[in-house]
Amino acid sequence: MEAARLKLYAYLDAREHQRTYLAIMRLFTSTLLADLSAGEVAGALAGAEREGRVEPGESRIENVISRLKQLVEWGNLVQGRREVVATSIAEFQHGSVRYQVGKLAVRVQRDADELLRVPEGAREVSRELLPAVERGLRQLGQTLAEALASEGRRPREVLAEQVTTLFLQHAELAATVRDFYAYLGQVVTRHHLAPEEISGFRNLLVEYIQMVVEDVLRHTPAIADALHRLGAARDGLLGLLGRADLGERVERARGRSAEDWQELTDWFVDRPGRPSQVTALREATARAIGSLLASVKRATSGGGLLPGRRAELLKLALWFDTGSRSRGHRLYAAAFGLHSARHVSPAPEHDRDDERTPWRDGPVVDVPVSVRSRGDRAARGRASKILDDPMTEQSLLAEAREADERRAASVAELSAAAPRLATTTLSGEALGVLCELLTLAMAQRDGADGPGSATDPVRGLTVTVAPAEGRTTRIRSTAGTLTLHDSTLVLD
Repeated sequence: MEAARLKLYAYLDAREHQRTYLAIMRLFTSTLLADLSAGEVAGALAGAEREGRVEPGESRIENVISRLKQLVEWGNLVQGRREVVATSIAEFQHGSVRYQVGKLAVRVQRDADELLRVPEGAREVSRELLPAVERGLRQLGQTLAEALASEGRRPREVLAEQVTTLFLQHAELAATVRDFYAYLGQVVTRHHLAPEEISGFRNLLVEYIQMVVEDVLRHTPAIADALHRLGAARDGLLGLLGRADLGERVERARGRSAEDWQELTDWFVDRPGRPSQVTALREATARAIGSLLASVKRATSGGGLLPGRRAELLKLALWFDTGSRSRGHRLYAAAFGLHSARHVSPAPEHDRDDERTPWRDGPVVDVPVSVRSRGDRAARGRASKILDDPMTEQSLLAEAREADERRAASVAELSAAAPRLATTTLSGEALGVLCELLTLAMAQRDGADGPGSATDPVRGLTVTVAPAEGRTTRIRSTAGTLTLHDSTLVLD
């Protein structure tokens, strides 16, 4: 299923006719319920061909049919038929076969067009949505109480409207925060920054990020409190929202399932072993400020690395951009010492590109720090020899096998003692394995009053711990007794 869905992206990076595939998909996604024949697609591509947006000859009907069949094979288009009035067999063949776009293909094309429109700079964080989310949760609690007390239809409609609005606001907020910090991580990890860039990023971090983090931290307690109050009535809320009358496989709007509400809660509230996105945002800000301070220190300190060669590299890039093709080849050979190859033996296999890919279109090569900072291409040091020590290797393998056998024996002992755990005296190693799984199970709980479970990934033993008021569980072993108050323990 995943492999078939990933093939929907194939036309975006096709080796040939990429622009034609893109123009065809834009044609199908430009209107609702598009139902086009090969002739209609060819007529639309003719205008794109005159404007230079597709290669010459791509609007010919035989080429269009080939491209449409390829898109059908990838899963982007589906075929259908319709009765037509035709004057020839060819006209009937071209007009009777209709093509429609699939649901997932529409999303792929929509996301691709949105990506092409996104600028390279930072994306502004929608901070104004934080008070809107807080206000929406507060109003949602009031509406929920009215809907539970009333049998009318109007309170349920208002409740559904508020839930949809709340999740749309949070989705936009989360997307802007994620995009902004992705851009921030892209720029602050660069080794060399120009003085004007350092000044701009300093203002960005000191002023803008401070406002973002302060707003998030100011509104998070109230949002977390509102989510906690709604959590007690979550089942009633989901029951009032009801189910759509479109079948079990319908893709419902956000906020209609318990998973959606758990995801919203996890964005603002920490859980044991699962920090919230607010905590991650605070930590990312601290790392970004540290990276900026390190860049400022490198740029202003007198010691350490010699001044960078960034200006020279930018000047070289300008020469490449403004020069002719022949001059570009000469510059590349002179700057990087890569001249035409003379093969006296069979050519090696190409690992990332082929003989038809010019170097300017090939993969980008990372420039080492020594080259971009000092212009020095000399090798530093030499590779150490790999020592072959078979005795140490066999000793480590024997220790690993022995540890695995001991753990297998401990798990087998626990499995055998599961029906009579309260009356069995375990070995010390079995108690250690049980404590390890018990720790993982308690870390998986959503709260102190919820159950948790953990499974041994190799042998499948599952430990489940659940709260039980007034219940005391004692597990005896040769190394001591483990006592759990107000809890039950089950081994499967």
